[in-house]
Amino acid sequence: MQHPHTLMHRDSKAWTYQVWISFGIAVSLCAIGLAWLPGDDLDRAFMVMGYVFCLSTAFALAKFVRDNEGKTVDTPMWKLVVWGGFVLAMALTGWGLWRMEIQPVWKAFLLVSWLFLISSVFTLAKMLRDAHEADLQQARAQGRREALVTE
Repeated sequence: MQHPHTLMHRDSKAWTYQVWISFGIAVSLCAIGLAWLPGDDLDRAFMVMGYVFCLSTAFALAKFVRDNEGKTVDTPMWKLVVWGGFVLAMALTGWGLWRMEIQPVWKAFLLVSWLFLISSVFTLAKMLRDAHEADLQQARAQGRREALVTE
């Protein structure tokens, strides 16, 4: 149990802005790259699905890892689903990018923007979870203070 006077770690506003801006830039770069992607519409649609699949599985993986830090709270099957989904999303998107018949510069742009997106997702997920945990800690401390006053 934490002491009622324990300080809560909060990210600075500058860090919060940086994380959100970084995520926004990553999403924008991916969207721009996919919107102007030369080639077949089917390839473009596949890549959009792949990026969205990667995005959602990265958030799920970040939550799973954080939830199970120090103690296991999820079932082994859920672990398989989360890790399998992330690996499958990354592998299928990478395969789709590799097999596309486009100029190497386009592939490089899509690859870097995709990896930037995945990296920024993990950073964003951590920042949001840290803020949530700090809010919970603050609410518990406030409840303890109020309980002490009423006794």
